[in-house]
Amino acid sequence: MSQLQKIRMAVIGVGALGRHHARILANMDGVDLIAVADPNATQAQAVAEQHQTDWVTDYSEIIDQCDAVTLVAPTFLHYEIASNCLKQGKHILVEKPLTADVTQAQELIELALDHDSVLQVGHIERFNPAFELLCDSLTSVPRYLRAERLSPFPFRSLDIGVIHDLMIHDIELILHLTGTMPTKVEAFGSQIMGAHEDTVQARLQFPGGSIADITASRVNPEPRRSLSVWTSTENLTADLHSRQVSIQRPTHSMLTGPAMEERMRAGEDVAELRSRVFGEFIETETIQASDEDALTAELLEFTNCVRNNTQPRVDGKAGLQAVQVADRVLGSLQSNCINARQQAVKQKRVA
Repeated sequence: MSQLQKIRMAVIGVGALGRHHARILANMDGVDLIAVADPNATQAQAVAEQHQTDWVTDYSEIIDQCDAVTLVAPTFLHYEIASNCLKQGKHILVEKPLTADVTQAQELIELALDHDSVLQVGHIERFNPAFELLCDSLTSVPRYLRAERLSPFPFRSLDIGVIHDLMIHDIELILHLTGTMPTKVEAFGSQIMGAHEDTVQARLQFPGGSIADITASRVNPEPRRSLSVWTSTENLTADLHSRQVSIQRPTHSMLTGPAMEERMRAGEDVAELRSRVFGEFIETETIQASDEDALTAELLEFTNCVRNNTQPRVDGKAGLQAVQVADRVLGSLQSNCINARQQAVKQKRVA
């Protein structure tokens, strides 16, 4: 595709997140937002009028008019819509998760290859400046990782549980940081609000001994998103919400000088040593990452990949691997999940 030629794009699904896709693409250089599609005619029309474009309730009416689409529909529709678009040779960005089914995710990758189409998965946290800063600051291999993602109940995405809704974000980040798939997965959780899990604690063990603990909840009073990484020589924590990254490392004098117990045996004053820990022995740094909009960066990468026929950082394979691990977490959870609502009914009956 010529660099001067505009990419004709459509957004399928313009609800809570999709309307932001439409807003950004409508104002992006080199993009012609030809239409938005949503089964809710009122919503589709409102978004279309706001951005001076066309709207339809049936996405199939506009597929042949565009070069690429972003798919922001409920997860259970991802395979049907994405496969139809790929079969017509369209480039597509599918919001995470790629699908909730491993086999379907694999088929979408094959379709993209068969039709030479860009397939990007919307794992937006890969574009979070705090995560990018954490990656740039790492100087050795992660040995222990801990992720926490908590939010109030969303009253959306109720066709999936918290594993595919929230935890999959951190699964994908951890797979990227470790560069490998886990050898063992364990999980515990509970159903509280409905038919799917709402809180989950998972542990992933990787080849070589690295471990990741992931906590996800969509019934927390306030949102919280953080990722900590321990290596042999450093501890980094990224607050993915405030976009602050904290780094702790032993100083050169600590690594090459006498160990602390040697100093104490030599008679150095403990109170004085304590006052020198953070500064002389352990260096600490807190860095504020940029306020760049992650969704804009993600969509910009997608359009650049379409224009230049290159692979996105979160391609179909990365999306598939996240789904594969999420599926294993869900499988482990099935034998360790408490249905709080059923437990409450049982307790009421006993009483």
